[in-house]
Amino acid sequence: MPSETLWEIAKAEVEKKGRNGSEGEGAETGEKSVFFIGSKNGGKTTIILRCLDRDEPAKPTLALEYTYGRRAKGHNTPKDIAHFWELGGGTSLLDLISIPITSDTLRTFSIVLVLDLSKPNDLWPTMENLLQATRSHVDKVLMKLGRTNSKAASEMRQKRWSNLQKEHPDRELIDPFPVPLVIIGSKYDIFQDFDSEKRKVICKTLRFVAHYYGASLMFTSKSEALLLKMRGVVNQLAFGIDKSKSICVDQNKPLFITAGLDSLCQIGRPPVPDNDIGKFHAHTPMELWKKVYEKLFPPKRISTLKDIQDPARDPQYVESDVDEMRIQKDQELEQYKKNASKSWKQIDLDS
Repeated sequence: MPSETLWEIAKAEVEKKGRNGSEGEGAETGEKSVFFIGSKNGGKTTIILRCLDRDEPAKPTLALEYTYGRRAKGHNTPKDIAHFWELGGGTSLLDLISIPITSDTLRTFSIVLVLDLSKPNDLWPTMENLLQATRSHVDKVLMKLGRTNSKAASEMRQKRWSNLQKEHPDRELIDPFPVPLVIIGSKYDIFQDFDSEKRKVICKTLRFVAHYYGASLMFTSKSEALLLKMRGVVNQLAFGIDKSKSICVDQNKPLFITAGLDSLCQIGRPPVPDNDIGKFHAHTPMELWKKVYEKLFPPKRISTLKDIQDPARDPQYVESDVDEMRIQKDQELEQYKKNASKSWKQIDLDS
């Protein structure tokens, strides 16, 4: 199916949702949106295809891609629609985050952050950049929504606490994400062969981050059992099926922790000797966990970590004919700039 058709469908569905939202209070419309962000080549497309029962090879995501799925709640009932958006390029295309997140979609919107466990040195900066950019835009949209529908905005601010019981001891210590968030650690089959101490640091760190943001956390791989669990979690976001209450916090097994079921007491302190805690000079718990994590897994230098900003220069999209023409046009542009510069210098001399 041509990509233009998918974009037309996406636009039509968003407009339809906008009309529905203006007619009522925007409660349950039978439509939800799930936005996949995360590590480059981390497996986001594969997860989406699996959730939609599509047996087709995953292709590299160019920038921002859209697809959708339908599911009936019962016999002779209208099918619910789930809109799946996927941001490609890791952290290189953050500006595109604003496209799927609008005041019309926000009330039924959720985020899936997919992190490549096989690349622990990239994990924290990828997670931090994507979550900060996403949260910043969601907060802006929420403020905009509050000016036109203060009741809906207020309900959303209250709803973000719904996964945490009122008597939970950590209510005053965490800051839930403004929309439902699921963190998926992919490529567990590679991660499970890591050194025990490294696995401990990664597991405890991700448990803290997920709990702090009121998110669910799970690890997945090519294992059929893990894929079924992952599919259930995503389908809960997309179609509102019952949420799993199972939990696994054993670092020697794939983590599976539903939002609200973990605690800071169970997670424990950052894995560093007590007499070294003060040496990190952290101002917040999140900053402390970051510094402890990056001590063991220092992020790559910016020059190597930063993804290619121009997809036209990305080696995975090589097209010899197009690239040759691009080089020619670039050379012509440079020559034009030089000629133009000489002309302006001559004008200055003459004047």
